[in-house]
Amino acid sequence: MKLQMNRFWDTQSKISVPPKFALILSILGLLGIGWITFLWKLGSVGLVDETEPLFAEAARQMVVTGDWITPYFNQETRFDKPPLIYWLMAIAYQIFGVNEWAVRLPSALSAIFLMGFVFFTLLYFTIPHSSIPSEINELDPPRNIPRKAWFCAGLGGAIAAVNFQTIAWARIGVSDMLLSACMGIALLAFFWGYASSQALQTSENQVKTSLPSTVLTADIWYIIFYSFIALAILAKGPVGIVLPGLIIGSFAIYLGQVKELWREIKPLRGILIITIIALPWYLLVILANGQTYIDTFFGYHNFERFTQVVNNHSEAWYFYFLVILTGFAPWSIYLPIAIARLRFWKRSRWQNQPRANHLGLFALFWLSGIFIFFTVAVTKLPSYILPALPAAAILVTLFWSEESFKTDRDRKPDRFSLFVGVSIIGNLILFLLMATALLYITRLLTPDPAMPEFPMVLTNSGLIERGALILMASALIGVILVLKRQWRWMMAVNMAGFLAFFMLAVMPVYFIFDSERQLPVRQLAEIIAQVKQPEQQVVMVAFEKPSLVFYSHQPIQFFRRSNHAREYLQELAAKNPNLLPFLVLGYPDKIKGLEIPNPEAYQVIAERGNYWLVEMPKQLFLPEGIGMKDEK
Repeated sequence: MKLQMNRFWDTQSKISVPPKFALILSILGLLGIGWITFLWKLGSVGLVDETEPLFAEAARQMVVTGDWITPYFNQETRFDKPPLIYWLMAIAYQIFGVNEWAVRLPSALSAIFLMGFVFFTLLYFTIPHSSIPSEINELDPPRNIPRKAWFCAGLGGAIAAVNFQTIAWARIGVSDMLLSACMGIALLAFFWGYASSQALQTSENQVKTSLPSTVLTADIWYIIFYSFIALAILAKGPVGIVLPGLIIGSFAIYLGQVKELWREIKPLRGILIITIIALPWYLLVILANGQTYIDTFFGYHNFERFTQVVNNHSEAWYFYFLVILTGFAPWSIYLPIAIARLRFWKRSRWQNQPRANHLGLFALFWLSGIFIFFTVAVTKLPSYILPALPAAAILVTLFWSEESFKTDRDRKPDRFSLFVGVSIIGNLILFLLMATALLYITRLLTPDPAMPEFPMVLTNSGLIERGALILMASALIGVILVLKRQWRWMMAVNMAGFLAFFMLAVMPVYFIFDSERQLPVRQLAEIIAQVKQPEQQVVMVAFEKPSLVFYSHQPIQFFRRSNHAREYLQELAAKNPNLLPFLVLGYPDKIKGLEIPNPEAYQVIAERGNYWLVEMPKQLFLPEGIGMKDEK
């Protein structure tokens, strides 16, 4: 047995570090990456209009009113999303206070937990288990885990975190990252149960096995799977069960294990778990709001989004190819070859392998299932593809780990190795293209009336040149590595280059964006909170800025057109002769568009950025009042 173990360690590059030390080091490394990408300066910028403040204010209203069933925004029900994200934000408010950090903390923690789950899954299922001697494999993990597994798991966890899409949605207080984490953990828990079931069956049949023993039994993993499906339903709705069902169903059909899996997962137990966790809130919100909730949430925000274009979010059929290429950069360049290496067209080959070897195949069904589903859907948004990215990270990690540990003897020139070289070159070209695009970005920016000076401020900051320089330097280091045949370090270059780009270029630009676009709204919200009297009406005439409601803690009436705002104010003035003066916020041209005959009749209280806050007496909107001004 000693000889067999020694041969095994030789083939797996000889572990020299104690397992506990490797585990602690890996966890600390991933926590460090998680802190940089998700928690670093998380609350240092204001909420970003338009979507984020809708969630933040709905959660704040739950704390203020004590109604944790029906979400409200700006004195109206908000049935866009189920309550889980609101509940988590509300809990964070009660612990950390009502601030940006608390708003975004659930998203950031969701990303960190998902990253950790990807790490531990890859740690256990990286090595083909049919090649591991059973005497070794019978030991409890994480003992005797080869260096390749540690490398693969650490790389996979990092890739799952360090990409544009994940970072963007993990640092904003909306429900997308929460859904991605709930669905990702559910699917990974299913795979653990799926792999553990075969190990249990083999052990019961008293046949020597090379499958890994896991910490929990298959039944426990399936319970975790169902629990997180229920949480996904509470995070986003029916899509939380529909997508995992499609992914697992197609995976089972491909392997010819439908009946076998149906018995293993015990769907009746699963329905009971999901019903206990997810159903009560849906029943309570329907009892409280009736058909209105059903029509709005299930009809408009689910069925119509899939079958019709909602809010003008229509894109071409190839939209998600572009989203993955850019949003999962720089790792996306390796996805085609990572998929090809699976040779998924060889069905019998996969059917004859142990379940523990199916992680790559499962990740392929995971990625393609979500990709196809949302490509078919008529309404398209970049965030919809976010739950597919953990699967993409697993695929790229398994491919790169396999390539990195090949010896020169194993590396035979063939068509596949040619594509590896092409992918590496593509990686370098992608960096150069990103650098070039940065240098032209100010020419591509469309004018935004909320921040007209932003292009000039960004140009003068030097951050564009800094970001382009970081990307070019990463490409240059990559070229040197390729020329020296040290291409195995390309992943390290990608990781270091991306983190440097994020910390030294992206975040400083984000602060400029905040100071130009969001800071004036926050400042005016504070002024409104100070000067507004009870029962006084506040109207905004511009693009809708929900953050004004969150920061002022006051209801706001929004109008994009001046004539609509004027008609609203005229109607209010006619109905109630005792109204206090109106507070009107907007762009100067929008306020002038109210067609007040005498501009001296209203008072400009404050000017911030490209906004005015003015006080207008109600007489200005009464026909007799306007006539009196004209006579004078």
